[in-house]
Amino acid sequence: MTLRTKTAAAVAGLALAAGAQAAAAAEDVTVAYFLEWPTANQVAQAEDTYSDALGANVEWRAFGNGNEMTQAMVSGDVDIAYSQGFVPFVVGVSNGAPLKLVGIAVTYSENDLCIVRDDSGITQENAAETLPGQKIATPIGNVTHYKLLKTLEHLEVDPDSVDLTQMNPADAAVALVRGDVPMACAFGGALDRMKTVGAPLMTGAEQEAIGISTFDVVTVTESFAEENPEMVRTFMDVTAEANAAYKDDPKGAYEAIAGQAGMDLDAAKAMLANFGFPSEEVQLQDNWMGGGVAEMAKGVADVMVEAGGMEESLDDYSPYIDASFLK
Repeated sequence: MTLRTKTAAAVAGLALAAGAQAAAAAEDVTVAYFLEWPTANQVAQAEDTYSDALGANVEWRAFGNGNEMTQAMVSGDVDIAYSQGFVPFVVGVSNGAPLKLVGIAVTYSENDLCIVRDDSGITQENAAETLPGQKIATPIGNVTHYKLLKTLEHLEVDPDSVDLTQMNPADAAVALVRGDVPMACAFGGALDRMKTVGAPLMTGAEQEAIGISTFDVVTVTESFAEENPEMVRTFMDVTAEANAAYKDDPKGAYEAIAGQAGMDLDAAKAMLANFGFPSEEVQLQDNWMGGGVAEMAKGVADVMVEAGGMEESLDDYSPYIDASFLK
């Protein structure tokens, strides 16, 4: 049985359920996602399984960073954001964005790093002496930015002593390769280009060892969740089925995923090797949607306030995290 056949069979029941309520549900659904960021659900994206199951026209729209996703959701242009960065979600709801976190899209560590040029002389051991006064290219206000701040804290580098310059991953890679900056932080395919001239200041494994977790989330607008709860549940179910199919047969999924991510096949496979796609059962555990994510949101928010990335944090982020759309 092919991956296409298995995926279609798995969601057949969902499609019937969605079709029964299609008259009352949204006819068009816009989902935000990232190019050069391969995820297991992109097989279902490629085969248009989401449209079939939801009984609606699902349009996938690419964005440059998670903050742009939030802005589009606030403006009403996007209903669901897939693999939105955790920090942009936290910043968004802290500033009043009407969003709900409904699931964990992907976990990763080695695919979101800060790279230092080989000729910069910057190392973990001398970072406190060599980084102050230097320009660092990074997306601002997302998980990459948060990881950078936590890394600087661990290496005893005052964040105010460095020049953090806003650049999306593709631009950060160009700046590093060209020598405009000695260090740049990014995610996705841009890292491969950056590694041609440098190496990670800290590896993902080293960051996880000091408590810097990395994951992206699935978010929806409050209005879409309230008006179309079954569609949100179906979206999460289709995603779970695609994740399970990928786990059973990753080789059969590579080509479709690479195509949707806009990547070379080998590059997509290399990135996927460092990704995890937690099941709905895992997501419901205490360390995730059962309470851990809300606690982490508060910690991230407090760090962002201290770094000047937000004016103030909320006392409690649990009202913005809703596990009811998982099984």
